[in-house]
Amino acid sequence: MPDLRTLVPGDEAALEAFLVQHADSSMFLRSNVRAAGLVDEGSPYQATYVAAFEQGRVVAVAAHCWNGLLIVQAPVHTEVVARAAVERSGRARRFGIAGPYEQAVRARDALGHPEDSVVGGGREKLFALDLPALRVPGPLASGQVICRRSAPADVDRLARWRAAYSVELFARQPGPALDASSREDIARQHEDGHAFVLVAGEALVSCTFFNARLPDIVQVGGVWTPPELRGRGHARAAVAGSLLLAREEGASRAILFTGAGNRAAIAAYEALGFTLVGEYGLLLFGGS
Repeated sequence: MPDLRTLVPGDEAALEAFLVQHADSSMFLRSNVRAAGLVDEGSPYQATYVAAFEQGRVVAVAAHCWNGLLIVQAPVHTEVVARAAVERSGRARRFGIAGPYEQAVRARDALGHPEDSVVGGGREKLFALDLPALRVPGPLASGQVICRRSAPADVDRLARWRAAYSVELFARQPGPALDASSREDIARQHEDGHAFVLVAGEALVSCTFFNARLPDIVQVGGVWTPPELRGRGHARAAVAGSLLLAREEGASRAILFTGAGNRAAIAAYEALGFTLVGEYGLLLFGGS
């Protein structure tokens, strides 16, 4: 058995030395530690982190987060760290599991969730882009549309869009609970400066977010265009616009993942210059 430890302040460097070896699939973990540290008091971005050590080095980690999501980066000892993180967090809620796809499946099995308990997400394609190679869509380059950070007046609409996004992509149940959590998520991303909107004329036509961010890398998520406005390249322009802003602020790489069967999204991201680097798992459980 490995040396299994709950991480505490002071372990950040050891954890980062491990995670940076798997940088493209560790954005949530690295970003959350940078934002909230290793103390878990149930606040946003906090988690209980359990790591497996061999010869004094971290070789696997799982984090059971404030929102019930279990995140794994565990090429070895997956089942052990997954179970330990959930047990030690004291959280009853299990929202889902995120991490490299095969690891996420092993963690799901270790926690006793049958395959049919997964009602949203699944096998995702993981893409990366070195930002100097970003291909800017014509409408954005010409100024026909503009991308900007969200304004306070945008939050209500973005919250409605986030709820619709969650229903369509993750089979969430519409209603007051989803509306409240969507608004909470959007308000946080707006305050963090991680929410972006695409504007055509005076109208908001698409949105995108950074769901994880480091000084040199951003991770794109939550891309959404209302159904009646699709097929016009708005999502592609929104993502490109947010990445241009990130590049101006010092980022040099972008990560994103999307459903393996989402051909329209994959085509849009490849048109921007993203290339496939692996598979990711986002397994969301029933009742979440």
